[in-house]
Amino acid sequence: MSRLDVTEPLAAPDLVRQRVQRDYERFAKSGLPTSLEQYLLDEYDLDVTAEYAGLSIKNPWGKASGQLSMTARQVEEDVAAGLGFVVLKTVIAQDEQGGQSMAAWAIPEARMVAEPIVGQSGEAGWTITWKGRGWWQQFEAYLQLIRDARRIADDTGTLIVPSCKYHLPSPNEAEWRVGEYDFTTAKMLEAWQPGASPMPLEKDFSPTLAGSDRAATQAKILEWLRVVPKLVRNSSARSGLGQVRIGMKLFNALFDDGFQLEMLDAIHGPATNRPDFFIYANRLFDPNREFDGQRGVAFGGPDLSDRNLRVLDQWRTSSPLPWSATGNITTGRMAVEYLLRGATSFQLHTFFQLPAEHYAMKIGNRTQRALHELHFHPQTGFVVWLHHLANQRGVSDRLIRLLDVAGGSLSER
Repeated sequence: MSRLDVTEPLAAPDLVRQRVQRDYERFAKSGLPTSLEQYLLDEYDLDVTAEYAGLSIKNPWGKASGQLSMTARQVEEDVAAGLGFVVLKTVIAQDEQGGQSMAAWAIPEARMVAEPIVGQSGEAGWTITWKGRGWWQQFEAYLQLIRDARRIADDTGTLIVPSCKYHLPSPNEAEWRVGEYDFTTAKMLEAWQPGASPMPLEKDFSPTLAGSDRAATQAKILEWLRVVPKLVRNSSARSGLGQVRIGMKLFNALFDDGFQLEMLDAIHGPATNRPDFFIYANRLFDPNREFDGQRGVAFGGPDLSDRNLRVLDQWRTSSPLPWSATGNITTGRMAVEYLLRGATSFQLHTFFQLPAEHYAMKIGNRTQRALHELHFHPQTGFVVWLHHLANQRGVSDRLIRLLDVAGGSLSER
């Protein structure tokens, strides 16, 4: 597995580092270029065309599902900032009568706290803590959010992605509530617009699921991973309203790394049971930690990325499925780490809500400030670390394509 060599000083060419320093300082005052992708291509020979769900996107940066993507105004700000994709807040599936088997994940709580956290390695980072889980408003309001988000993003190059938590049977349940799959999928496809391009859809396995009784046995979790893609596809076909590109957002289970490898293998089984893509892997869960009187909360930070990268290193060098990375992506350098393991896009949540003093840019919205930091930070930014990588591999004299790095072909001439 390719790794980012950080044992030597940053090896980006001096000219690149000087330009990055210049841009970091001037964009902090003036704002990012209108077409950042074109600027990166012209100024730094970087082609940041990326991929999500097997679909081409203009850049690899996306907002992960959560409290920051539950209103049309939030989506509008992210589209204006130039994100490659936005994953909407996770809706809880229901049947035609409004029944929700996963109603425990529709908790009306939006308060979030950004907290410093130190990983087991001693590295400092950030985590966001909140009690809320999935969408708690009316289902029709979520469908309207899909319509509004699609309208806002039309012709901008930003991909909109709904997210859903469907029924997952507990170890004591044998039956799957297919009615929830059928009704919810059909309604989302209808909101997406019949006859439009396939709808990318994340099936959310939230980090809080790891601490629930439903996830108490490994065999049941593996069953979920093998059955869900087929159920969603069947529901899509029965609706007659369009196609779904189904992605599985894998969680970090409360088992060892070996089981995480089994989860990855499970979604790469027979073609009829595979998702179209996957997301790896959302936050860790601490059953003993308390927040606002609730025992058991999810957390991120350095321990999360350490585990994710460690598992990915043990797994395999490439995946037949496209995948999107998540987990402690607070620097461009961390994004490159995931890129080297095959990720073709990155979705962030925590880094879009740090205290204002942690962004050098003082104008624009929070998303724009985060993108400025991710791209142009002189020591940890995406631009310098991609050039560092190209320089190490002896290919700094040619165009650097993001998808070449993800595909492992950066060193091929």
